[in-house]
Amino acid sequence: MDEASTGAVVPAGKAEEAKPFLPALAAEGAGAVAVSEVVAGPAPAEIVDRDMLCPICMEIIKDAFLTACGHSFCYMCIVTHLNNKSDCPCCGLHLTSTQLFPNFLLDKLLKKTSVRQISKNASPVEQFHQSLQQGCEVSVKELDTLLTLLAEKKRKLEQEEAERNMQILMNFLHCLRKQKVDELNEIQTDLQFIKEDINAVERHRIDLYRARDRYSVKLRMLADDPTATKSWPSSIFKNNNNNSGLSSSSRNAQGGMGFGNFQLKKADGKAQLSTLAPQRKDTISGLGSENMSQSGLAVVRKKRVHAQFNDLQECYLQKRRQLANQPNKQEEREADVIHREGYTAGLTEFQSVLSTFTRYSRLRVIAELRHGDLFHSANIVSREFRRLKQEISVLTRIKFSALTRLRHKSIEFDRDDELFATAGVSRRIKVFDFSSVVNEPADVHCPVVEMSTRSKLSCLSWNKFTKNHIASSDYEGIVTVWDVTTRQSVMEYEEHDKRAWSVDFSRTEPSMLVSGSDDCKVKIWCTNQEASVINIDMKANICCVKYNPGSSFNVAVGSADHHIHYYDLRNTSHPLHVFSGHRKAVSYVKFLSNDELASASTDSTLRLWDVKENLPIRTFRGHTNEKNFVGLTVNSGYIACGSESNEVYVYHKAISRPVTWHKFGSPDLDETDEDAGSYFISAVCWKSDSPTMLAANSQGTIKVLVLAS
Repeated sequence: MDEASTGAVVPAGKAEEAKPFLPALAAEGAGAVAVSEVVAGPAPAEIVDRDMLCPICMEIIKDAFLTACGHSFCYMCIVTHLNNKSDCPCCGLHLTSTQLFPNFLLDKLLKKTSVRQISKNASPVEQFHQSLQQGCEVSVKELDTLLTLLAEKKRKLEQEEAERNMQILMNFLHCLRKQKVDELNEIQTDLQFIKEDINAVERHRIDLYRARDRYSVKLRMLADDPTATKSWPSSIFKNNNNNSGLSSSSRNAQGGMGFGNFQLKKADGKAQLSTLAPQRKDTISGLGSENMSQSGLAVVRKKRVHAQFNDLQECYLQKRRQLANQPNKQEEREADVIHREGYTAGLTEFQSVLSTFTRYSRLRVIAELRHGDLFHSANIVSREFRRLKQEISVLTRIKFSALTRLRHKSIEFDRDDELFATAGVSRRIKVFDFSSVVNEPADVHCPVVEMSTRSKLSCLSWNKFTKNHIASSDYEGIVTVWDVTTRQSVMEYEEHDKRAWSVDFSRTEPSMLVSGSDDCKVKIWCTNQEASVINIDMKANICCVKYNPGSSFNVAVGSADHHIHYYDLRNTSHPLHVFSGHRKAVSYVKFLSNDELASASTDSTLRLWDVKENLPIRTFRGHTNEKNFVGLTVNSGYIACGSESNEVYVYHKAISRPVTWHKFGSPDLDETDEDAGSYFISAVCWKSDSPTMLAANSQGTIKVLVLAS
């Protein structure tokens, strides 16, 4: 069979390109390739390369063998083929292994072609190296010339390499010098700020000393002048009446002699002098003791400064640099502060931070409300239940502990901070009178109002306009608005499909409230309508929602995707900002002001954000929070949260480390109890613009705490 019959077996492109050589191959075998090249001239490189491919593996033929029908293959390819079939892969003729013959000519041609291809692709150095290896004849003169050229090339390469290294070193030194110059300029600027502020503070301190000296001289003159002292007590009495009339009246009511009684008594000059003499001594001794106490307080506050010196230094420099670089902003702030000579807005702000930060060093308990069923069922804190719990299996204890950790609690003050409400898994909203809790010590305080619910409660929110309205969210996804006076529900919203974690009334629009749920939805409600007015679908469970206190259109949403989404309710298709930084679910969001938002997460951090500039401000660390909702509350300058160490932590908004903390304890808590270490703070709430706060733990204890020196 001739080669034309192989067209259907061999690829078409190969068959067409090989047509000029087919007669020669058929007549002379594969060795005719060289003959065809001589006769027809050099063939194109692609055609030669394709003709040197094995028809089976389509690679360059290795160990070429020729068949009886005149086709060449790789030896291993054709042998493997004949083990399975007894025909030629190209023409189909019967073929056995005895009809295979080595093709020495083709092998030789392939080797030469391979060498030529390698030479074409090799660099001049490799070609020269191959020539020497192949025994190329080179004279001594030619070698000297080559060595001279190589030496010059080597020197040139070394020179270029040295120049590159020097350029890299020079670039590094220039960058380092620029960085250090910038640091030096920054330090010099900071030193200038510090120098200016020291001068301003020193001038003001001297003014204070002079005012104190003038006051002391005036006191001595009044004490030494009998005629002047007649009007002195009455003037003081008048001032005291203006400033603290209640305290004067209380002293008189108790039978003590006030300044008014003293003025009504008639006495001669000697009696007055004899009476004023011990008074002056007492006054001097009182001033001395006051000075001693003041100096002791100053020492304590200095220790607090040194304990947090790095954070305070960063705060000072940040405020000074920030306002210095933003003159317009500085002018706006300076318009709102009382000017002192040499004082800048940055120094004034930092002085405010420093004074408030060092003012308090501890949380003092002023009242305690122990109500067993407040956040757990009543038997959780009962001795009988603890005795029974010790008898159950370890597995059951573990399950019970895991369930209690998942319970979300809430404490909230009303509009006037007169009442506070509590809610939790007890399915009851309890309202207490704050003054009664503080002023009337009792083992168990009774609520003034109590409302039962169908499901466990997760969150409360008082209406800041309508004093008797309070909203709640529960584990069945129901959002309810209650009338505390009538103890009845005003509205019930049941659109959430899963547990609703959070609810919040708007501070600017009293009829509006927002809720967030495990169904990944945020809903806006109006107390005048039965259905939600806005619905926001998100991709993660909603843990917390909060209205901006200065706007009824802006809502912050914390979710299980570790982010805080800040929405404008006029366009909910996309959030205004998405604040990223937390590494776990965001459990709480609270506004310190219209532009400052605090967030808490189970990554054991709190974060402060600027919602106007869309910037992170500070991260707070110190408490422990990895599994539970431990509460978050804010006022104008402080942030407080709970901890899984059964402690309450307080942070100043300008300092990343805690100002102070307080550990809960209870006389009924058995320290040997295995669950004692599992108690945690479950809710916290500041009293408005006050150093007083409420805090509750998972055991069911509420404490009234106040920041103290």
